[in-house]
Amino acid sequence: MKRNIIVEHSMTKPIEKQKIELVERKGIGHPDSIADGIAESISQSLCKYYKEEFGFVLHHNTDETQIVAGKSSPCYGGGKIIKPIYILLVGRATKQYNGIEIPTDMIAINSAREYLNKNIENLNSNVIIDCKFGGGSSDLTNIFMNTNPKTYIALSNDTSFGVGHAPFSELENIVYNTERYMINTLKKKNKMKFIGEDIKVMGFRNDNNINLTICSGFIDKYIDDIDCYINCKEEIIDHIYDYVNNQTSRNINIQMNTADNIKKESIYLTVTGTSAEMGDDGSVGRGNRCNGLITPNRPMSMEATSGKNPINHVGKIYNLLSTKIANKIIKEIDLIDEVYIKLLSNIGKSIDQPLIANAQVILKENYCFNNINDEISSIINNELENIYDFTNQICDGKYTTF
Repeated sequence: MKRNIIVEHSMTKPIEKQKIELVERKGIGHPDSIADGIAESISQSLCKYYKEEFGFVLHHNTDETQIVAGKSSPCYGGGKIIKPIYILLVGRATKQYNGIEIPTDMIAINSAREYLNKNIENLNSNVIIDCKFGGGSSDLTNIFMNTNPKTYIALSNDTSFGVGHAPFSELENIVYNTERYMINTLKKKNKMKFIGEDIKVMGFRNDNNINLTICSGFIDKYIDDIDCYINCKEEIIDHIYDYVNNQTSRNINIQMNTADNIKKESIYLTVTGTSAEMGDDGSVGRGNRCNGLITPNRPMSMEATSGKNPINHVGKIYNLLSTKIANKIIKEIDLIDEVYIKLLSNIGKSIDQPLIANAQVILKENYCFNNINDEISSIINNELENIYDFTNQICDGKYTTF
């Protein structure tokens, strides 16, 4: 099957040779990431229910989750929640099929609570969850239902594009891995329980100098006084220095919770480990792109991926697929320094037939572009040919969306 695939030789300066690079990651406890995580977990739960009950996925989009901050009074040794966090689950779901009622709201609420219990350790019951799902518009639902449920030959629900790049730069790896290291190693393995899940890492590289600014809410019941807070913060910074220095030969500077005023004891304490308990709201799509980062030096799509249906919502599928394609090209073709993939859909057309599939390739020095054009086209074509296996994998939660 012929597809519109165009491969270009880009003369853009590779990211590692650019003077300035900025990279950000919002950790899993950031209010925007909480919204993303809940929305995606609900979509996966609905996919599972629809498949078990009907044999295929029905129309839904759960990508409008909103987090409304509560009010708290943190203090040394343990504070209290004064007003709970309010979470509004907004979206569209198929609530009835062939005369059978589907408990979409309960599926959504239970899924949201399970996600929070698993990922925000100290949140407990300090949250109100409300669900206001509606039905889909007739035109988009009709497009969805034209999907063959056995082969998932889906028609695109939108004219939209997805963007992906590979490989990660050194700074991108450092920023992504630092947040994961704080949660998975320091908090969970090293039992540094005072670390909250609301972590943001901002990376700034100026030539060979890397500055990491880390914002991390501390959980108050594990902090006895201001000296304890200072010692805990210094301990984290020391661990991160050792961790990052093993990943780079560049100069490293690390700052944490730079708004602290130690003299006034104005510090970043939380009761639950997330700023959503007081002051910070959250929304789907305002945080990390589907590769887990915010990268202003790279082409990006502003489309939210979390919660969108994985069958024909190209705003989700094409962003995830373009990232997968980019990484596969880098893995299989040694001559390439960087690659950028852009996929553009056409509403109502089959998702395996994008209006354009574009690869922009930055070659390593002294290599010829003509030698790899056909190979790149073949990789892209093969991934599009097997897009329905890919969408099933998204249904099963095999790809992260934030």
